[in-house]
Amino acid sequence: MDEYILIIAVIGFAALSMAWMPAITTKTGISYSIIYVALGALLYSIFDFLPAVDVDRHEEYALHITELVVIVSLMGTGLKIDQHFSFRGWRVPFRLVIITMVLCIAAVTVSSWWTLGFGWASALLFGAVLAPTDPVLAADVQVGPPHEKEVDNVRFSLTAEAGLNDGTAFPFVWLAIALAIISRNGDASVYEWFLMDVVYRISAGVASGFILGKILGFLIFDLPVKKNFLLTKDGFIAIAATLLVYGITELLHGYGFIAVFVCALTMRAYERQHKFHRRLHEFTDQIERILLAIVLILFGGALVTGILESLTWQMAVFGLAFIFIIRPFTAYIALSGPKLHYKEKGIISFFGIRGIGSFFYLSFALSETYFNHSKELWAAVSFVVLVSVVIHGLTAAISLKKLKEQVSDDDIEILAPK
Repeated sequence: MDEYILIIAVIGFAALSMAWMPAITTKTGISYSIIYVALGALLYSIFDFLPAVDVDRHEEYALHITELVVIVSLMGTGLKIDQHFSFRGWRVPFRLVIITMVLCIAAVTVSSWWTLGFGWASALLFGAVLAPTDPVLAADVQVGPPHEKEVDNVRFSLTAEAGLNDGTAFPFVWLAIALAIISRNGDASVYEWFLMDVVYRISAGVASGFILGKILGFLIFDLPVKKNFLLTKDGFIAIAATLLVYGITELLHGYGFIAVFVCALTMRAYERQHKFHRRLHEFTDQIERILLAIVLILFGGALVTGILESLTWQMAVFGLAFIFIIRPFTAYIALSGPKLHYKEKGIISFFGIRGIGSFFYLSFALSETYFNHSKELWAAVSFVVLVSVVIHGLTAAISLKKLKEQVSDDDIEILAPK
């Protein structure tokens, strides 16, 4: 039996079946993430020739495949947000990023140091890895494609939060790396961390994304109309732009995640009503779903081949507490100001979905320097993501449906009108 051909067949089946998964999710109310994780667990339980999912031995592969999925997802996330950007209209996602994310990091850092016995560097890394919500696995609670007529505070807030915090969590990952180096008498400085990893990298990411987004918007929308030159209808431009913006920004030592999302928002604001935005998003969405199918199958395989071996009952309890207590509580604090219906606040607070971004941050930090408890970190993070996939995947559709049935439009103030 040719193992390579079988692997190709499995990938082909996963990619092909993803074409029908959104319809299956709509019909059953069950997220396709659950189906693919279960499929991966089943395949790896039956066949022993599939590629090993060992994050210790193949850390570089884990880093780059999760990196690719996240940046493609960030481009798609930015392209589908119809709401105009303003600090007032976007105050909910900004509060979720500035207040909730920081409180989550602080709570996880202190409590994992105290209850799980992690060192300060590992505890901070644990907090930084778990804090950002995921733009990849959150499709069930996000806004639809461009030019969708419906305006929804919950979907908009969760979509914008996922786009914003996948880049803004990076400084805390770098701080954990700095603390790990300092703990071994290495050459690192908190002062240099603040100047470089907070001030410069964030500024460079925002500036790079905005400038390149404007240039791409001109090339895609203005130049073909005004000069009748370089007209294109190819949706793959979105993927090309993703890789280009991410690569240039990282070469400038800025945060590529921030740049890609800002670029997507800038392109979306360029000729906002142009129909080509939908094609750009559709192509991005298709690539994202193919990559996601592969990653989820690998994650399912990892679950049955040893990634949870270092999981203790204390870590499991901590993971459940994070999903059901820490995230909802800190999010509800952040939402105390905006005029949202209490049911909207509840759903936004609960659906802080964790996923592929957490795997990227963890593999990135472990590739930069040595951390104590690396196996425990992988086990704990994998458990949290698994719980999030199952719990949020089973409840997202029905929760949003009930909210729409129970809360009328007259009871809701639209925070970010189109």
